[in-house]
Amino acid sequence: MFIQTEATPNPSTLKFLPGRSVMASGTADFTDATGAENSPLATRIFAVDGVQGVFLGPDFISVAKGEADWAHIKPAILGAIMEHFTSGQPVMADDAQETGGHAEHDGPHGAIVTQIKELLDTRVRPAVAQDGGDITFHGFDEGIVYLSMRGACAGCPSSTMTLKMGIENLLRHYIPDVLEVRPVPQ
Repeated sequence: MFIQTEATPNPSTLKFLPGRSVMASGTADFTDATGAENSPLATRIFAVDGVQGVFLGPDFISVAKGEADWAHIKPAILGAIMEHFTSGQPVMADDAQETGGHAEHDGPHGAIVTQIKELLDTRVRPAVAQDGGDITFHGFDEGIVYLSMRGACAGCPSSTMTLKMGIENLLRHYIPDVLEVRPVPQ
């Protein structure tokens, strides 16, 4: 098994590409080992000293580190990923899967929310996934779209710029009712 790695805009996060599907649908974001108990893969990765976060995407794994040097922990993370995929264990135990954060929205703004979600899914999510992350829709109220960045993008120094300059401009261009995008803290 050959696992590729890619740098992300967040220097504390690396993207690991195992060359196979990681999550059949949705994503999963783990910010500590305790929360990773439903994922044998994330649990193995958290066993590596220095790992502070694991994000599971469709075909990638983003790993966030603390003060540790990538040169010291990257081989152990690669080993944990390889060990998991050769073990035959599932990525998530007991169908415990997260989704992309799409809450249903009825009401007066249902059509606008549908447009926002469609733009996020078709134009934003693929670009954010290339950087090892994901974006979660939390709501729309009085012209304000509430989103959160996950995975490599959550702690990225450029995530605020991505939200304000990239996503906000895109949404405002296609949906005149959108006035602003605000981050929702994790």
